[in-house]
Amino acid sequence: MKENLWKWLGGILILYSIFAGLLIKVPDLPVIHESIRNLFYHVCMWFAMIIIMGISFINSLRFLRTFELRYDILAAEAARTGLLFGFLGIFTGMIWAKFTWGEFWVKDPQLNGAAVTILIYLAYLVLRSSIDEEQKRARISAVYAIFAFVLLIVFIGILPRLSEGSIHPGKGGSPGLGVNGLDSTMRLVFYPAIAGWVITGIIIWKIRVRLAHLKSRIEELNG
Repeated sequence: MKENLWKWLGGILILYSIFAGLLIKVPDLPVIHESIRNLFYHVCMWFAMIIIMGISFINSLRFLRTFELRYDILAAEAARTGLLFGFLGIFTGMIWAKFTWGEFWVKDPQLNGAAVTILIYLAYLVLRSSIDEEQKRARISAVYAIFAFVLLIVFIGILPRLSEGSIHPGKGGSPGLGVNGLDSTMRLVFYPAIAGWVITGIIIWKIRVRLAHLKSRIEELNG
């Protein structure tokens, strides 16, 4: 019952952010203009990705402390779920770039950092699929996931802010909007949108964990 309430809450918040994000009045800022509405989707999906990748990071640490395989499953499924939101973030970001700069991809530290982050986590999945022995796979994957999350923070959160050449909105002094610059109306959509995408991401992660446990149980019965 409690989990169903969370599902409903996540769905309602996302629907609210979609419709409210399209209907509310937004400030007419230089360069980005009406495309600022993508803030409610693109940025919030990245927030969800970072939080879910953080869950993978935490469970990787827990595995290395206990060597219990259940933490490896939690970490791996969080990484897979985070990648889903990463691809959604890349896709919505490309749409934003097209309307803002006239191209789907431009040379920018924020965009390149996001792409590198996605590749790092894709390599994590390739690494896992290349190792058959469970404990060995879990140990190596846990170490990799820890470094991957650190690199995520560097490529998405640190380097773009240090780069003076970034044209990404809100970075490097470019015309745009930082979270601290949101007006009161936009905050009424932005924060519920973050909550909605994060809740939905965690629900997807939990479903994937259940499926992974079920698959493991079936393999044990058949093996």
